Amino acid sequence: MADIPLSERHFPSGLNSDFIGGDGDFADYIELMKSRIQQARDHLGATNSAHIVEGNSPFQLKPQNFKVGRNHSYQRGIFLIHGLSDSPYFMRALGDFFAAEGFRVMAILLPGHGTQAGDLLTIKTESWEAAVAYGCQELAKEVDEIYLGGFSAGGALSVLQSLKDERVSGLFLFAPALKISAKARFAWLHRLIDWFNPSAKWLNLHRDEDRYKYESFPKNAVTQMWRLTQKVRQQLSTKHLSIPIFAAASADDATVDASAIAAFMADCPHPLNHLVWYDAAGKPPAAHLESKQIDVMPSVISAAGILGSAHTAIVLADDDAEYSLQGRYLNCLHYFPQDMVRFQACKSNPSNLQRGEITPQNLQVDLLARLMVNPHFPALKISLQRFIETLP
Repeated sequence: MADIPLSERHFPSGLNSDFIGGDGDFADYIELMKSRIQQARDHLGATNSAHIVEGNSPFQLKPQNFKVGRNHSYQRGIFLIHGLSDSPYFMRALGDFFAAEGFRVMAILLPGHGTQAGDLLTIKTESWEAAVAYGCQELAKEVDEIYLGGFSAGGALSVLQSLKDERVSGLFLFAPALKISAKARFAWLHRLIDWFNPSAKWLNLHRDEDRYKYESFPKNAVTQMWRLTQKVRQQLSTKHLSIPIFAAASADDATVDASAIAAFMADCPHPLNHLVWYDAAGKPPAAHLESKQIDVMPSVISAAGILGSAHTAIVLADDDAEYSLQGRYLNCLHYFPQDMVRFQACKSNPSNLQRGEITPQNLQVDLLARLMVNPHFPALKISLQRFIETLP
């Protein structure tokens, strides 16, 4: 356990502990959530709060060069869903891309996120599912064809929604959390002792210096993530998805099981399905995929000190102001608190860092920061464009 005392941010704010946005249209929902995020961040004494609020807020974008729908204003729309402990900030680059490709874009803020980490203490996966269902309903008012785009937990939610919503025309999945460690099912056991030790509710307690992603992480979030993946896997055991699916994943992913993603793509029958696979050695996954269905991307860039891709390095563009190699934020959490010397060195010496996933092999280097951006983002956009061009 990190040597960080519990503070106000480690308790529920009551501002985003459940889904609360279903009574108005999507524009009303955005304004409501901006107000809630502003209240939470101001209460915690955030500086530069306007910028932080905007990055954590849900958003929507009008398309460029779009096709008019047969029955609605737009032919295509995409609903974007961020990952666990993240925020809509992580979907901004993809949102801009899809808008440029003619998609009406809406991006949700999942309940429990964007305000303070304590709001994940009581969240249930059903609240996330309700938020996604609401977003699909709002998008359906404006588009003929609904697509879902999800990162990590957002990918799992996208798959789950598509299994029960026949309006979904296709999926864009980025490191989807289709399988996580079976140990996660036991995270609920903290409830047996947290009545006298509130710190037992937390898997990690950190400084929460990241402005758009929680660093502190409660055990309930792990439990709910495991419940979500179980729902997805149970549904997939009886039903295959027959819609077009694009996916991107890293073989070195330390957060989700990348082999489960490749196996999922191999099991889905649509001929247009396509997987972008990041691998340090440039090797394809073991799953039985035809060569036309996969782009294998060697992910090592030695000249830039990049040892390979990472779970956190899929959806953010390489020039992202916050997380790029020259950005404000350095992810050095893997050293905290066990090795504070390396933690401080990692935080203060960006020019001496190597970047990559926090694999045992990579952690043997002198100083490692977890890679937060995708140096191959331009190539990812090309693969996405080619996939979109094939859609019916």
